[in-house]
Amino acid sequence: MNRRRHKRSAAPVIIVILIIALILGAVGYFGYQYYLEKTYPLGYSDYVEKYSKENGINKYLVYAVIKTESGFRPDAVSDVGARGLMQIMEDTFDWIKFKSDDEETVYYEMYDPKTNIDFGCRLLGYLYEEFGNVEAVAAAYHAGRGGVNEWLADRRYSKDGVHLDEIPIPDTAHYVDKITKAMDMYIKLYDK
Repeated sequence: MNRRRHKRSAAPVIIVILIIALILGAVGYFGYQYYLEKTYPLGYSDYVEKYSKENGINKYLVYAVIKTESGFRPDAVSDVGARGLMQIMEDTFDWIKFKSDDEETVYYEMYDPKTNIDFGCRLLGYLYEEFGNVEAVAAAYHAGRGGVNEWLADRRYSKDGVHLDEIPIPDTAHYVDKITKAMDMYIKLYDK
């Protein structure tokens, strides 16, 4: 009897390993993509699209503010009394009403997503007209226009009087960082 030993080829095993690796890679990629889209949602998109366009601001800035301020919870209330998706304070609400000749809207309506996004976009639009860049707008949204105007006039914080090189309040600096990172992620995920 003549017995021959048959050598098995490694090719089928390698192919199976490559296929498994491709499948795991695809699952990992799409799983990560799914995670990012859940972490950075496009909630209330009809209102965000409408009011960001009306006020000449980037819609991804609005999404970043909503995500950072309330996590897309329309009933959110801060420790200092800011309300709704975009966390509008009552004195800021009154200022927006005055600037836009709105005599009908009441502060309680800041719990309504449509009204809150409308007012939040008006505020961002006014701030963008005044400051012209996202970092200064985000700083003013958090710390107020007066403080940002003072910082821009101070050479320690702004070399050109337009951009903030440093933000002297750590909470506001952290807020601006969160807004800009969230906005960048929204653009990366959805602006195709």
